[in-house]
Amino acid sequence: MKICVYAICKNESKFVDRWVDSMSEADEIYVLDTGSEDNTVELLKSRGVHVEVKYYEQFRFDQARNDSLKLLPKDTNICVCTDLDEVWTKGWRKELEKVWGQNTKRARYKYVWNYKADGSEGHTFLADKIHSYGDFDWIHPVHEVLKSNIKEYESVQIQNATLEHHADDSKSRKQYLPLLELSVKENPYDDRNMHYLGREYMFSGQWEKAIETLKKHLELPTATWSEERCASLRFIARCQKELNRLEMAEFYFKLAICECPTSREPFFELGMFYYEKGKYLDSATVLYSMLNITNRALSYVSDPACWGGDVYDVLSICNYYLGNKKEAIANCIKAIEFAPNDERLISNLNIYNNMK
Repeated sequence: MKICVYAICKNESKFVDRWVDSMSEADEIYVLDTGSEDNTVELLKSRGVHVEVKYYEQFRFDQARNDSLKLLPKDTNICVCTDLDEVWTKGWRKELEKVWGQNTKRARYKYVWNYKADGSEGHTFLADKIHSYGDFDWIHPVHEVLKSNIKEYESVQIQNATLEHHADDSKSRKQYLPLLELSVKENPYDDRNMHYLGREYMFSGQWEKAIETLKKHLELPTATWSEERCASLRFIARCQKELNRLEMAEFYFKLAICECPTSREPFFELGMFYYEKGKYLDSATVLYSMLNITNRALSYVSDPACWGGDVYDVLSICNYYLGNKKEAIANCIKAIEFAPNDERLISNLNIYNNMK
């Protein structure tokens, strides 16, 4: 079984050695460089990587991914697409071979997109950029995905291998917005990228555009995934809050809960909304309801903040203001379990212990 890794890159010399070390379990590694101005290409070649350089007058990720995929030899069985700021856990190839069968065409795996300040996992979800040769192409100018050229295929999940993303935070996202606008222009009925476009408008502070676009996402007949619909509603609520339309913000946070009552995210955001307004009883009521949800979905819309110590921190403060000493102490202790060296939490616990 021949396994090849392929990637695109630009100015990523600082990641080369770490990436090649991680990908070296593959039989061969191929990279399409899209115009590096540092020594990325030279470093890759010195490590035995097959490298070609291609300049794009108007760059789009799907085209670059497809061009990099074309570099692979025709006797490749499994294609593994990664980026240079990503690292596999050791033994990933063996784990992939365990689950890949004769009829398998695609594999999912755990993907850690970022890490919290304490080093624990942040956004974590299942990714699926491992596929058979000749059966898939990349689509969309940005937030590109694989599209199958066959109607039905077998997909498997790798159990004991994780791809970890260690991003270069100095890189700009400025190309994302115009590429998302192009993507929606090319296919205005694609619910996924309509959602992404609305989110990107929110990230850039274009609140009204974000609201309009996210509402379009919700209106699309193909927008049926409740978790993503819930995220659009939450983002609309955030924008309404930024525009100081607090009643509308509250309304959309509540709609988000109705849309996906099995997810912690809408409860967390509504609870925080009430907390910031000083409505401590409402905040505590919503956040305690959130804690009844114990199943964390491995999807990109899952917010790690909902599964950390923040909720217990806020609950302890709410209970302090509500005069509930026992609950304030209990929740503060739980918050400290997540951040044992947090001086503010330790100070709060002393205050709660001295409550009358």
